[in-house]
Amino acid sequence: QVQLVESGGGLVQAGGSLRLSCAASGITFSGFSITWYRQVTGKQRDMVATISSGGTTDYAESVKGRFTISRDNAMNTVYLQMNSLKPEDTATYYCKANRWINSYWGQGTQVAVSS
Repeated sequence: QVQLVESGGGLVQAGGSLRLSCAASGITFSGFSITWYRQVTGKQRDMVATISSGGTTDYAESVKGRFTISRDNAMNTVYLQMNSLKPEDTATYYCKANRWINSYWGQGTQVAVSS
């Protein structure tokens, strides 16, 4: 069964850093694009960063220059390095793997940034 597991969330003060991980099993990871989303209670789930199977990246305007997405295909893991965190970054972060008509979601990891 395909499974994506996020980890690395936690509570940090504004200006701090976290590195989120999304580890996949049950898929050939290198063939998938991976996207990080985040969601606050009562709001829609929004794209944060994405990386294609070929390594092309894109970011939401709100995180450009602060977040970096990367992947390690050999370890079936994608990372989201989050620097200069702001209280507005507080959310549950989810990863999603996409290939052709298939998509898979993780369960999410919580990030809280205090001022």
